[in-house]
Parts: sequence; structure tokens; C-alpha cells
Amino acid sequence: MTDTAAIKTTNLAKRFWGGFRNKDVLALSDVSLEVHSGEIFALLGPNGAGKTTLMKILLGSLRPTAGAATINGHDCGRWEARRKAGFLPENHRFPSYLTGLQLLYVFGGMSGMSRREIKPKADSLLELVSMSKWRKTKIKKYSKGMMQRLGLAQALLNDPDLVFLDEPTDGVDPIGRREIRNILLDLKRQGKTIFLNSHLLAEVESVCDRVAILDKGKLIKVGSVGSLIEVKPYYWVETYDLPSEAAKKVRAAFDEAQIENNTIKVGFKDGRTINALIDLLRQNNVDIASVKPISVSLEDSFMQLIRPEATGE
Repeated sequence: MTDTAAIKTTNLAKRFWGGFRNKDVLALSDVSLEVHSGEIFALLGPNGAGKTTLMKILLGSLRPTAGAATINGHDCGRWEARRKAGFLPENHRFPSYLTGLQLLYVFGGMSGMSRREIKPKADSLLELVSMSKWRKTKIKKYSKGMMQRLGLAQALLNDPDLVFLDEPTDGVDPIGRREIRNILLDLKRQGKTIFLNSHLLAEVESVCDRVAILDKGKLIKVGSVGSLIEVKPYYWVETYDLPSEAAKKVRAAFDEAQIENNTIKVGFKDGRTINALIDLLRQNNVDIASVKPISVSLEDSFMQLIRPEATGE
């Protein structure tokens, strides 16, 4: 790991005291990762995995029990770490009596911007997130998707180098999600770093450079999306006729083989390939109609990594 990383955690741990009657909760355990400058990095994991705890530590609202966390070389507990950072929290609550434009003036003022600086920036950001039309509408009249768009605008208001996004497309319609994806890719082209938490794995797969998977407070795996979906390959093998005796031999040779009528679904590991099954079928005079690989998505990989028992591994 280098000291120029946008985000760096080293043996990070967080334990919450359970009180006199309950057990302590270990929310994070020995988490070490690095987010490179200029990349889109996603944090994945089931509910209760520790994702929110990690993000709160990075943003300085929680102190770790052990280990260290830095942003651009600054300890996350110091204000310098957050000076050039933007944040869109999950389930944010903006004052409903303000308009979208007024909200940006409030947040801009809190970040030290002058009204002269805020005006052109607010106008351009509202245009960017397709909210110019509702800039003078009270927030109480906004839909969930409009709130997310406004939240993204406020996260970008201070021209941050590092943007934290917690479920940025939650409640946004498909067109809006596509627009937000394009915004994220444009921010990357500008050299900005994006750290996001999302449960929409298909979207993560389409925009992220690397992902980290947390489960029960532990870091399971970190890598590119491509490396994470390199899991055990599965195939559909369709035959013209599969006699019961041949089916028994397939089940005996391949523990995980699933057979329905004349179709076999099988996964391979330990270096075995589809050729082994094809050879067995040919030796038993079974004619093969087709062999089709089953594509593996990030969601499939995610499930295999955190719940292998659910996928038959």
C-alpha cells in the first residue's frame, strides 16, 4: 500500500459496547484496504456487514477501536481529511421548507463558500442532475428520486476530490439511474475518486473499477469486478436422450450435477472442465444437442463468496 492512496485503512476494527446485559458487537475486524485516486470503488455486503460503520469512520463521525484510517494521508478524525470530500448519506433528511436552490446555498455556506461562488456552481449542478426545473420548488414536494438527485448535487457542491455515496440511486427511476451512472463516469474522467455503497449489483458492475466485499465485519475479498466474477463455471448440457443408466454415471462422477429430463446443469472446480462430462457422455453413446455456458454476474459471485452453502459449494 502507498501513502498517496485516496483512502487507506490498516487493521481497522470497531467494537460497540453492548452494556451490562448484552454482548459487545464487533462491527469491523482487521479491515485493511486501499482505494486508489481516480477510481470508482464500491463497498458491498449484506445488511449488518459493517459497511455503514466503515463509512462513518472514514467520514470522522465514529472513532475506530483499533487500527487506522486515512484520507489523502490525513487521519480520518481530522478536519483536513474531509475538506475536499463530498457525502451523500442514505435516507438523508433535508429541511422540507427550503427549495432545492436554497438548500445548496445552506450547504455551500457551511462548507465556507461565498454566495458569489455558490450561485454559478448551484446552477450548473442542478442542471447536471436534471433539477433546474424544480430549483425553486419546496423540498416537501420532491419525490424520493428528486431528493436523491438534489443530494448528489449537494455532495458535489464544494468540488470535492473524493465523493462518498451511500445508495446514490435509491428510489431513482431507470432513466435517472442511467443519468447518475453517466455523472459518476464523468467525475472519474475528471480525476475524482468515488467511494460508493450500493445494493444494486448490476449498476456496480457497470461503473466500478474495483469492489470490496464485507461480511460480518470482515473483509472477504477486494479486487476488480472482472476478478470477482471469475468463479466456478457452470454449463447447461442438453442431450437428445439421456438413459437412466447414463444419468446415474453422470451423478456419480459429478457430485453437483443437476439433471432434469435430458438436460444437465453442472459446475466445475479443481481444474476439471466441460470436456470431462462430454467424454463421459460419448463413452455411453449419448448424443449431445448443445453445450451452453451459464454467464456469471457480480451478484452470482457475491452470493458464492458470502453464502457458499446457498450455491452448492
